Amino acid sequence: MPFKINISNKGKTFKLEADNEGLIGKKIGEKFDGKEIKPELAGYELEITGTSDIAGFPGFKEVEGTSLKRVLLSYGKGMHKKPRRQGKKPVESPNGLRLKKSIRGNTISKDTIQININIIKPGSKKLGEIFPEQNKPKEKPQVAEVAKSK
Repeated sequence: MPFKINISNKGKTFKLEADNEGLIGKKIGEKFDGKEIKPELAGYELEITGTSDIAGFPGFKEVEGTSLKRVLLSYGKGMHKKPRRQGKKPVESPNGLRLKKSIRGNTISKDTIQININIIKPGSKKLGEIFPEQNKPKEKPQVAEVAKSK
């Protein structure tokens, strides 16, 4: 199954789908060369900042391995500000709130679907040239003129 790769560069994100086996086994926070994803990205130094699996569980940097684990969290990924049982009532979160959440380990596996990547060192070619279809400016919607009838 192909990976959905999001390459972020100073507020702009370029999306790419790659069926690349070279990323399997890499960990969150690891740096690598861009030509491992696509040959046009040669010269780029990239860093993995996060992952997400088939079911939407996030990868957690502090948890080793590739499997799903239930972890007691007090903050961070997957945590909400209030317990679920309180619904939409405007209640402040109690001090010391901890919830058990399912998260994925920090290593990329075949179950990983989305990989978020940050650019550490840019290459010779700009990303706008590598991904021309994603670099188009947004078109303004055309407003239909209403003919006045008298």
